[in-house]
Amino acid sequence: MAKQDGSTPPRRFRLLTIPRVLAVLGGGFAAVVLFLGWCLLQVPVGGGLEPTATPATLILENRDGTGFATRGVLRGQPVTADALPHPLSEAIIAIEDRRFYSHPGVDARGIVRALARAVTRGQVREGASTITQQLARLTFLSQEKTLTRKVQEAMLAIWMERSLSKEEILARYMNAAYFGAGAVGADAAARRYFGKPAGELTLPEAAMIAGLLRAPSALSPIRNLEGAQARANVVLSVMQETGAATPEQVAAARAAPVALQAPPEPMVGRGYFSDWADAEARRLVGPLPLDLSVRTTLDPSLQDLAERVVANVIGKEGERHHATQAALLALAPDGAVLAAVGGVDYASSQFNRVTQARRQPGSLFKLFVYAAAMDAGWRPDQTIQDAPLTIGNWSPGNANGRFAGTVTLREAFARSINTAAVRVQEAVGRDKVAAMARRLGVTADLPLNPSMALGTTETTLAEMVGAFGSVGYGHQVRPYLVQEVRARDRALYTRPERAPAASVSPAVQQAMLDLMQAAVRDGTARAARLDRPVAGKTGTTQDSRDAWFIGMTADAVVGVWVGNDDNSPMNNVGGGGLPARIWQAFMQEADRVRTAAAPSGAPNAAPAPAASQTLRGVPRVVDTATLLVDGREVRLAGIVGVGGEFVGPMAEWIGNREAVCEANDAATWRCKVGGRDLSELVLTNGGGRATTDAAPDLRQAESSARTERLGIWAGG
Repeated sequence: MAKQDGSTPPRRFRLLTIPRVLAVLGGGFAAVVLFLGWCLLQVPVGGGLEPTATPATLILENRDGTGFATRGVLRGQPVTADALPHPLSEAIIAIEDRRFYSHPGVDARGIVRALARAVTRGQVREGASTITQQLARLTFLSQEKTLTRKVQEAMLAIWMERSLSKEEILARYMNAAYFGAGAVGADAAARRYFGKPAGELTLPEAAMIAGLLRAPSALSPIRNLEGAQARANVVLSVMQETGAATPEQVAAARAAPVALQAPPEPMVGRGYFSDWADAEARRLVGPLPLDLSVRTTLDPSLQDLAERVVANVIGKEGERHHATQAALLALAPDGAVLAAVGGVDYASSQFNRVTQARRQPGSLFKLFVYAAAMDAGWRPDQTIQDAPLTIGNWSPGNANGRFAGTVTLREAFARSINTAAVRVQEAVGRDKVAAMARRLGVTADLPLNPSMALGTTETTLAEMVGAFGSVGYGHQVRPYLVQEVRARDRALYTRPERAPAASVSPAVQQAMLDLMQAAVRDGTARAARLDRPVAGKTGTTQDSRDAWFIGMTADAVVGVWVGNDDNSPMNNVGGGGLPARIWQAFMQEADRVRTAAAPSGAPNAAPAPAASQTLRGVPRVVDTATLLVDGREVRLAGIVGVGGEFVGPMAEWIGNREAVCEANDAATWRCKVGGRDLSELVLTNGGGRATTDAAPDLRQAESSARTERLGIWAGG
């Protein structure tokens, strides 16, 4: 109560009694017990002590065997408790948990020591969590930094120490830890960075890998070699401090250069090819839990060129033409994918417009119409009417709105006349045209309506490029990307070597080459002309929603598509515009770099012959215009060659006799066997067609064979 003078008396504090103290302590203990019990109950069920199987990881290689990308998480071989890799295990213990063999899972002394060093030296040289705690976190818990997670981590670590030996804990940790660049596990890291198993690492290599555990992505030597080397020096210092390595060993390790043998990080521009190769390799070998090396068909020079050309042309002209996307596919004559660009920017869109986009091919489909006609006995010089036509309620028109009257099939194809193509289809039979398309690789349903001739059925760029190659080269051309799949030193798949199956008869092949060369020389594809023969065809769909050009030379068949993903119209873009210009820019530069474009398994294309160059050797016949002489590809001057039934008689006539080949120009040769000129001999016997730039004597030889109905002209 207040004093009479109005002042307040001082408050009296009661002394805590023993029962109150016990009650407070008991309440606190109960709270701790409840918190620990709650933490234990929150530990995820089913995590654990057994490694999780993962799909195979792929290291993708160019056709020459050099790596260009990795896919997936590398796992390597599991480290076992009875064969811990040295010196890597000592390096990891030194930098991560120097009292690993003496603590019970949680190292109180280590925590105090780490805190003290962090305060006195201003840097952290070792972690406060033990290896056992880190293993608990990796196998059971998340990476969140909360008190609950730290308590769970400690509880699990103590349990692990009572359940597993120290060696088992260390082995499991080395298998579960992430070392950067997609490598999970010590053995995967050793193979990723140094191309060897973990047990074969040298001391400087082991120090570098152990140093990655603190910051694997930031310190990956592929991205940050300087940082990885600095961290490795820290590891070596700690190993010397703890006695894991002698001063002499540390000095020698610092003096020894570390040579990386690592495939590069995935290249964004090659993402479309990588996705395609990844899916194909897994299809071929199945879901094996192994790290795989995949030898692909990729020609890196052509791939870089294709990416650059597509980006440049669309970047400069795309906005003006309202064209936002393009795709390019280049195949060797046997179907090997040399380059594949599935879009303008892989980082923005991984949708592959080479294999996944199904679009209307437009006039490209006329390839099948005219091939079916040639198969039925028609010939390029036959005539057809370009005049108004009505079938039921449908009347096709021409792009220019005009009609030319009577034209040859060559003119109709070259100028892509719609009414003529429909008349040819109706005369030959829609079923015959559809059968030809399926024979040449089109997989979509083909409704047998009259508009089929104008390409209203959706297909992919990959299918269409393969179909054009099949017609132009005379044998089945199906795109493939994988040459070999290996699991370390064991081959799981090797592409079999087999003679390609004939796709069309030699007569059909030669007739279609005639038509396709006319399209480039005189027709809608003039923008694709080169200084050597080119055969091809343009395609444009209604309102310029799709624009295509597919063309071929003796080296490769290349297709280009331009359009918009939302199928919106472009501004008057036809196949003879942007697609043909992209194609020509790619092929002109490809001719200059002269990268290998020979069939898989054959030697690379020969360098451009010098005018005075002579080549000798017993030749092997690839087709009637292509020989392999002394390991080099030789293209005979003046001939568009054929394969199939004509190869055997030519090879039999040559036998084991030597060919003497003289350079004709920058790309072709005149070869003699037994004093006979092979180019003239082939054409005289109807074993091929003369090219548009063939010498007069060769044109005369072709004319003679045509008059006498020899070889490919027998049915003419």
